[in-house]
Parts: sequence; structure tokens; C-alpha cells
Amino acid sequence: MRIRVFVLIIVCFVSLTPANAQVSTQQLSGGINPITTSVPFLLIAPDSRQGGMGEVGAATQPDVNSIHWNCSKLAFAEKNMGFGISYTPWLRQLVPDISLSYVSFYKKVSKMSAFGASLRYFSLGNITFTDIQGNTTGQFKPNEFAVDLAYSQKLSQVFSVGLAFRYINSNLTGGVTLSNGQPTKAGQAAAVDIGMYYKTKPGFKVEGKKTTVTGGLAITNIGSKISYTNVKNFIPINLRLGGGYKIDIDEYNTFGLYLDLNKLLVPTPPIYKHEVDSVTGKETSTIAIDQATGAPIIEKGKDPNRPVVSGMLGSFGDAPGGGKEELKEINICVGFEYWYAKQFAVRAGYFYEDKTKGARQFFNIGLGVRYSVFGLDMAYLIPTTLRNPLQNTLRFTLTFDMDAFKSQNKDAAGAAQPTP
Repeated sequence: MRIRVFVLIIVCFVSLTPANAQVSTQQLSGGINPITTSVPFLLIAPDSRQGGMGEVGAATQPDVNSIHWNCSKLAFAEKNMGFGISYTPWLRQLVPDISLSYVSFYKKVSKMSAFGASLRYFSLGNITFTDIQGNTTGQFKPNEFAVDLAYSQKLSQVFSVGLAFRYINSNLTGGVTLSNGQPTKAGQAAAVDIGMYYKTKPGFKVEGKKTTVTGGLAITNIGSKISYTNVKNFIPINLRLGGGYKIDIDEYNTFGLYLDLNKLLVPTPPIYKHEVDSVTGKETSTIAIDQATGAPIIEKGKDPNRPVVSGMLGSFGDAPGGGKEELKEINICVGFEYWYAKQFAVRAGYFYEDKTKGARQFFNIGLGVRYSVFGLDMAYLIPTTLRNPLQNTLRFTLTFDMDAFKSQNKDAAGAAQPTP
């Protein structure tokens, strides 16, 4: 129970702390300056296919989980309709009941357009509240969820655009009052995704082999700030740019290689000026305050307390370390996928984040199988630096091919009819 409470405290701290609160330690930690936002669960890979390929997704082949990665891909879906369920254990080595669940659906409206919907639910288990004497005062199940509605439209045979609308609800405290007497509340926000997708025409060949070249761009979670008290924080607005190359070696063997670049479009924490001890002349850990405005004095970088649009546009040039630090804020994802007879898949990938921006670096491996109506994907994560909440756990995604399901029912109905 103590571990679980500790996990909740960490999550609440990341979600409730203003963007400028953690940066006072930057000069004391070797330049480590990660960007933190509220509701980080929106960035967790919800499905096991992309999750088994280093979390690439901007330009991978369309599937039922495309809403999360790049909603514009839906218009290029090969099937008329699809449905998927994903389950991701979280911190399974510490607690048994923290997990991310994801349900997704899409339907082709015509040959040129499609719509989709999804529900993402992040459960933080069960928390027991106690008073200062250790007496139980209540139970609470913190949770976060997001509901999406998406539409994708082809503008030509090779290019599509997409738009997704998202409602976000984050209830981490159950309305508990903080030690300073300040009440808390569930955070709510609205956001949109904008996506573009390119895919070569059917029949495109390279050296006689059927080849598909793809490209994708998605800006996700463009939306209002979220608050749990009287402090408003950015949600994880993210830019994802990617490309892909898939080649059919022969009738049975298909190889795909994908690359994604990701960057958070939120302000980078600045370096604040610190007060100097009048006796020793050395810098203290106390941030200097401007007596005229009452605001912390920024030594390098820009004020992170900006409107959403200003924060997005300014995110390309506000790092206190200049262009070199801006480049470190780009995460690199590489993924590989092999299909045999379009029924069995083997996947692998690598995710890289600079050590000063979070140090998430890990390999992914995955498997997939398609049988008639059903499809099953699995993914496994292997960290190479820090411990990861997903290490030593399997993620699962179950998909349903509704076209095949209808076809089976039609064949069954035809076979049941008596022969005249």
C-alpha cells in the first residue's frame, strides 16, 4: 500500500507542478532539463503493433489504432470497418492494478473518407487515504480517460488529411484538500489532432518489386491547459513526423521500415537566477524574485507561463541551451516489421530520448498473427538505460476484421439455405 501511495504522489507531482517549478535544480543536475506536462498518459503507446516497433506511427500502414498516431491514415484503411481492444500493464513490478486500456473503431464512409472513435482509460488502482494517526479515512480509485472522434478525407489518390476531437478527464485526487488547505478537483481539457498522410499509388514498383512509400505528419493534443487547483498546466502537445518504406519481396514475404521524429510543442523550462549568500558570496538554491513584479528572475530561456499558441510557436526556440538543446528535445523512433503470407508478423524497434530530456531509451520486440476474423498483437519492452514502467510486461491488442466477419456470416447463411 505504501508503494501504491508513493506512485500516486509521483504522478500527482508531475501533473500538478507548474512547468517552471522543477527547473531550479537544473544547474545542480548537470544540465538535465526535461519537459513535463499534465496528463502524460496521452503519450503512452496504446496498442501493441506500433508498441512493438519502437513506437513509430506517423507513417505506418493504417489500422484500427491510427487515431492515436495519425488520424489522417484512416481514409487509406484497406478494410471497410475495424474494431480493436488493447491492454497495457503499467508498473506491474510494483503494483498489480495500474493499467492502460484502449478501445478503437473505424468505418469507411466511402472510398475517399472514413471516421473513427476511441476511448483511452488509465487506471491508477485503488488508494487508501489515512489521517495523521494512520486511521483509514476513505478509498479512491484515481483514473484518467480520453474520448476521441476522428474524420479522415482523401484529397487525392495519394494524400489525405484528418482531424480528431478529444475530451480529456483526469481525476487523480478525488477532490482531496491539500495540506495548505487548497481544494483539488478533476482536471478537464479539450483538444484536437491535425494529421496528413501520403501513400504511393497501388502498383508502384521499385526494381520490379511492389513497394509502398509513406509519409506522415501529425500534431496531437492541441488544446486548452488543464488544472487541478488554481494552477493551469500544458497538456502534451506533440509534433510527430515520419516516413516509411514497405516492399513485397515475393508473394509471401513483406518487409517494412519506419522512422518517426517527435517533439513536444510546449515551453522548455528556463534557468532561473538564484540568490547569492551575502556572507559566503556563493549561489544558494533559492530562486531570485523580481521585487517589482513578484515573478522569478529568468537567467536563460523564456517565461514558460504563456498562452497555448504562443507556447507552441515558441517551443522551437525557447530552450536555455539554445539550438543544441532544442535538437536534444527531438525523440527518434525506428521500427521494423516483417510479414509472412500476411498472417504472421515479427517486429522490432528502438526509441531514443536524450539523457537530459528524460533518458527513455529502449528496444521493443513484437509478434502478430491474423486468422480469419481475428488478429492478435503482442509487444515487449527492453530498457537500455533507466528502468521503465513497461519492462518485463507483455502488451496485448486484439483486433476484429468486420468485413471478414460479415463475409463469414453471409457464407454461413447461404450454406444453410435448402437446395431447390
